[in-house]
Amino acid sequence: MPRTERNAHAIAGTITRLNAPDYDRWAAQIRRTGGCCQPIHLRGRVDHRHATTGALLRRYTTRTEPDGVLRLPCKTRRASRCAACAETYRADTYHLIRAGLIGGKGVPTSVSTHPCLFVTLTAPSFGAVHARRQMNGKPRPCHPRRDAETCPHDTVMSCTIKHHPDDGRLGEPLCPSCYDYTGSVLFNALASTLWKRFADSLRWHLAHGHALTIKAMRDELVVSFAKVAEYQRRGVIHLHALIRLDGPDGPSTPPPMWATADALAEAVRAAARAVHVASPSSPDQTSRLLGWGDQLDIRPVTLAGELTEQAVAGYVAKYATKAAECVGTLDRPIRITDDLDALPVSTHARRLIAECLRLAYLDGLADLRLGQWAHMLGYRGHFSTRSRLFSLTLGDIRAARERFVHTEECTREHLMGIPEDDVVKVADWHYVGRGFTAADALVSASLVGSRARRGAR
Repeated sequence: MPRTERNAHAIAGTITRLNAPDYDRWAAQIRRTGGCCQPIHLRGRVDHRHATTGALLRRYTTRTEPDGVLRLPCKTRRASRCAACAETYRADTYHLIRAGLIGGKGVPTSVSTHPCLFVTLTAPSFGAVHARRQMNGKPRPCHPRRDAETCPHDTVMSCTIKHHPDDGRLGEPLCPSCYDYTGSVLFNALASTLWKRFADSLRWHLAHGHALTIKAMRDELVVSFAKVAEYQRRGVIHLHALIRLDGPDGPSTPPPMWATADALAEAVRAAARAVHVASPSSPDQTSRLLGWGDQLDIRPVTLAGELTEQAVAGYVAKYATKAAECVGTLDRPIRITDDLDALPVSTHARRLIAECLRLAYLDGLADLRLGQWAHMLGYRGHFSTRSRLFSLTLGDIRAARERFVHTEECTREHLMGIPEDDVVKVADWHYVGRGFTAADALVSASLVGSRARRGAR
């Protein structure tokens, strides 16, 4: 359909929606989704029945709703797919992390006195890449070399450009033919395993440093953490982790006197150096021993100063809504029918995706599922994870929000003279689609925009 015809069709659909008799109810649905740009469409009903007699007290059905569907937010965490729902996820993560640092939401405030470090674990080098360097706030040349070597592919391994933050060359190899794309992909695929071994090694070093067994240490100390994964511009994962020391019952109990921030920092350094993971091998691909990079950043979290609990929580929450799209790749899986050369990705990302797809067909590497996670450049772990005792969970926050939403409904049932415990809900829902038509997307954007402007005033 030509563009002019599509525009005319969208305008006609917009006029039809605005003049529809059920427009107010449709607009109310859109506002209740919080501005979701790809709402889920459900069709069905909910019966409220008396628990004893089975009598029908009230029935909600989507037959009376606009278009016969109920629209609900998609609840994705990815900002690239839905900024509104990702903002809810970011805010929930922020409060979850902050509660684990200073207390609140069921976590005692005494947790703020427990030793806590903000640790960044990076990937090793897989080849020289263009980078933006600074010194004292001033940009510096990328890779200045007076006597720069020439690689076997006749590329001079030097770059004297002071790159702008938006320079598309950032993260690109100085010589793509020299860059270790295989190592980059395998590191991403095994990063979650490497983290697990790091966490186990960290506990061992804490126990060994004080002549304790792991079992005996559990009676004195618990290591709690929250971590988030971030893609570097070169397309590899590094991890930001909040690591906290608690007593045996978690944040409600203080750690032993010997469990200090210095002892934790020493154990982190030792564990980061010690752990490695061997990649699977195949007749066409030898095994590789992968570990963390040399760059290891360890900083204490304080209530006042450079790295406050508010700054850390905001930093972690921001990256919890991102994925590999910041590297120049896709935010959806690669399909078999996709033409790799035609994908709207950067050249560096295309090479990483191609390497994922090549390795996916090698015997012995099938368990890494590199073809399924090629759009993530091999990484298949969770982006934001927490240990059980760090603080509350996202499920706890969502349950509290759900209880708040249903307060009015429960109050109505009580006013009818029927206690809430005597009401049984019987639901029957069916998924029938998602998203907007072009016309509805225009009207929805207008509604969300006007709501935001009123909030700003």
